[in-house]
Amino acid sequence: MDRNIVVSREDPRRNSTDVFKAVNSPYEPALSRRTVRRRLNAHGLFGRRPVKKPFISKKNQKASVAWAKAHLNWRRKEWAKHVWSDESKFNLFGSNGTKWSQKHGGGNCMVWGCFSETAMGPLRRVNGIMDRYQYEDILENTMRPWALRNIGRAFVFQQDNDPKHTSLHVRSRFQRRRVDVLDWPSQSPDLNPIKHLWEELERQLAGVRASNADEKFAQLESYPIVRRSFASGLDATQMPGGHRRERRCY
Repeated sequence: MDRNIVVSREDPRRNSTDVFKAVNSPYEPALSRRTVRRRLNAHGLFGRRPVKKPFISKKNQKASVAWAKAHLNWRRKEWAKHVWSDESKFNLFGSNGTKWSQKHGGGNCMVWGCFSETAMGPLRRVNGIMDRYQYEDILENTMRPWALRNIGRAFVFQQDNDPKHTSLHVRSRFQRRRVDVLDWPSQSPDLNPIKHLWEELERQLAGVRASNADEKFAQLESYPIVRRSFASGLDATQMPGGHRRERRCY
């Protein structure tokens, strides 16, 4: 038994069932599964689910490290002209981390949002599955006017590498409008600080139910954090320029 405990320490994938099969013999008194688990627990070995990690190609790993090194010494003044954007889904009941059983009234509300260091941008409701046409409308009629008013023509826009974001039509629109887009490596660690906005909204509205997507969007729009500067409330390490964030790429 002790020999199997040593093997379990060396091989995290070896579970109590494997040990149970290894220690029991038809010629000796059998140990129960409970006894095996108890002995393992006594030696600090507990059953855990392995963390799921997406596969990242060597090429994209190198690109992420190169991006991190290039921006490692940037401070908030370098990031001040950037507009951070993303989409997020908000369930009418609970969150993605909680499994709810609803026979009626389920669903979600998808929104697009953006913000800069000094101001929170408007939220836009995403109807159905966003395609490049809906995305271009958001860029032209929501993001760009807001960025020009709050930052000026020198703003730099951030987006992830979703195909609708990087389509030829969208890239052409950026060129025509002379919008600088931040280079964002594929499969990179998620350093976008807007994720903290989504987390805060999800946390604060977790107990607030909505009967439909329209009501949920109204709740999101009216929440105080959407109507004031969001970045001012972030910890330094949650914004680009907080060195721990860029070092996560290493």
